Amino acid sequence: MFSVLMMSMVILMITVVVMSLASILSKKTLADREKCSPFECGFDPSSSSRLPFSLRFFLIAIIFLIFDVEIALILPMIVIVNTSNMIPWMLTSIFFILILLIGLYHEWNQGALNWNN
Repeated sequence: MFSVLMMSMVILMITVVVMSLASILSKKTLADREKCSPFECGFDPSSSSRLPFSLRFFLIAIIFLIFDVEIALILPMIVIVNTSNMIPWMLTSIFFILILLIGLYHEWNQGALNWNN
């Protein structure tokens, strides 16, 4: 038990030292105007290089990723039904799907699924 604790402390110390060194050594000097501006064939930019970001698109992408992960978690549940006990499998499946339905209801209630806005 003592060796595991000692090894954990050594790993923690190494991690803190490496993170501190990376933080100290990666400090950059103050950037000037020329380095921060976009390069357009040697001329000053004709318009802003920063395009407005659609928060709506971001929310749709996050919802897609969440449902994608949900499908990846539901598919093994179907395969494992033959090799597991039915009661724990059923409780786990119902609990998981209930969480998904509550999340879907919350997204619907907040208006995240309204596509015509």
